[in-house]
Amino acid sequence: MSNPFETNFQDKASWQQDGELGRSLGGSSREDRMDSGRNLDSILRIPVTIQVVLGSATMPVSNLMKLGRGAIVPLDHRVGEPVDVVVNGRVIARGEVVVVEDDNSRFGISLTEIVGPPTNDITG
Repeated sequence: MSNPFETNFQDKASWQQDGELGRSLGGSSREDRMDSGRNLDSILRIPVTIQVVLGSATMPVSNLMKLGRGAIVPLDHRVGEPVDVVVNGRVIARGEVVVVEDDNSRFGISLTEIVGPPTNDITG
């Protein structure tokens, strides 16, 4: 008969694996939290490209080839409409174009709306 309080090596190894599996499935230890803090710091330092889209236009290549200095290309946005703030190709906010207070020769954006994550709603 075996002793129920006695643990053999194989059982101990399976407990260790179960513990590691538990941490990888959402359980966390102090070491895991410290690692995630370092990972977050690494992520927060990643540079992203921010673009402000004033509008867009579609035209045939023949009209594009005729454009020259002083030509005006009408855009699909109107004066006063919010502009899109795009980060790495995804619209994240909308805002109004403003003149930067410290440097009147530069534009800036005053955010008026933060766009939520895209929905998977088929009807909307």
